[in-house]
Parts: sequence; structure tokens; C-alpha cells
Amino acid sequence: MPIEVTTKDATALSDAELAEMADLCVDREPGYDIGFLSKERESWVLVSIAREGAKLRGYSFCTLERIGGTPSLLVGLALIDRNSKAEQTLKAIMADQYRRALLAFPDEDVLLGTRLSRLEGFRIFQGLEDIVPRPGHKASGEERAWGRRLAKRFGNEKGLDDRTFIVEPSGKEPVGGLDFVAKVKVDEDYGQFFDGIDEGSGRRLVAFGWAMAEVLAKGKIGK
Repeated sequence: MPIEVTTKDATALSDAELAEMADLCVDREPGYDIGFLSKERESWVLVSIAREGAKLRGYSFCTLERIGGTPSLLVGLALIDRNSKAEQTLKAIMADQYRRALLAFPDEDVLLGTRLSRLEGFRIFQGLEDIVPRPGHKASGEERAWGRRLAKRFGNEKGLDDRTFIVEPSGKEPVGGLDFVAKVKVDEDYGQFFDGIDEGSGRRLVAFGWAMAEVLAKGKIGK
């Protein structure tokens, strides 16, 4: 059965939908509960919901906005069911969000920014350019500035080390970001960026990359 994705205003989420989202990780980290997810509902503009038939397989809170004039797709929180179709689910969600980015920012490069807790999370950047951080690359001053901008948008600029791109938690609440666990091909050298990071610690890696306008126009990113 195919994965079907619908995207709508986050504020349109019902409490029943929030409860279903919370159930997807009720027995494991990061343990997002209804209270936390209700705050995310208010923090982000859009929510993409992936289903296989009637079964919830994943969701993503995001927003399309300009940061300092730069078109940006920000994934504030995304959680994918840990099953054999995890990669398919992530691809379906991102394909829909890239489609919306193309409509919002035609003929423009778009920055994708999120927070990661696992090596596999870099799969979200497949097909993008100038990913930061990346192995063998020393971030420039402008790239470090982007890390700070994103950390600020994610609500914790002061917690960011702009050389490692690791952001420390500011409290005891769960921390958003991408929760994606699957057997996917990711350069293992990216693993160097995750020392001391896991879902439960609250530490996250701020990461971003660029979706080029001509690639977005082809509609193939995320597929």
C-alpha cells in the first residue's frame, strides 16, 4: 500500500490527531506527548501527515519563510515510524514539502534547515548542495552565522556551539528535530558530528543544505 501525504495548517490539527501522533513514539525516545505536540502546533505553520491506509506512518511540522530574505524550508519536528517503510515515508513527506517550497519560491534556491539526533538523519539532505556540517569541510563565517540563525528560529540560539553546530537543551522538555531510524546509505564520516548526541539527551545537531532552483523545478528531490 502506498504512503499518502496530506499537508495542512498546523493549527487545524485536532486533539485526536495529536494523540495519534504521540502514540507513534509513546514507548521510546524522544517521547513526544500531547502537551509538547500541542505547543509545536502553535510554533509551526504547516504539518505534513503520512499514512499507509488508515495507519499513521509519520508527520512533520514545518514552515516556509524568508530568513533575512533567503527562502527557507524549516523542519521543526519530524517523526517517522520505525518500520520497513521509514525511508519511503520520509521521501513522501519531503517530496510534498519541496513541492510547496517550489510554489512559494519559484526560480529561487531554498535552504532546508532542521535538527538531527542520528547519523541516518542526513538522509533528509539527499539531492541538496553545500550541506553543513559535512566531512572535510571547515564552516565559513557565513555558514556559522546560518547555524546561529537557525538555532534562534528553533528557539535556542544561546545553546548553540557555532563551531560544532551542536545545540544544548535549554530545559527538561523534549526537543524537536528529525527522528528517523532506518537502514539507509549515509556517508559514515558524518558520524563524527554526533558525539554525545542522542534522542534522550536533548542535544541536537543543527544542519542545513541548499535545494537548487533548477533541481526543485524538476520535482525530483525527496523522491
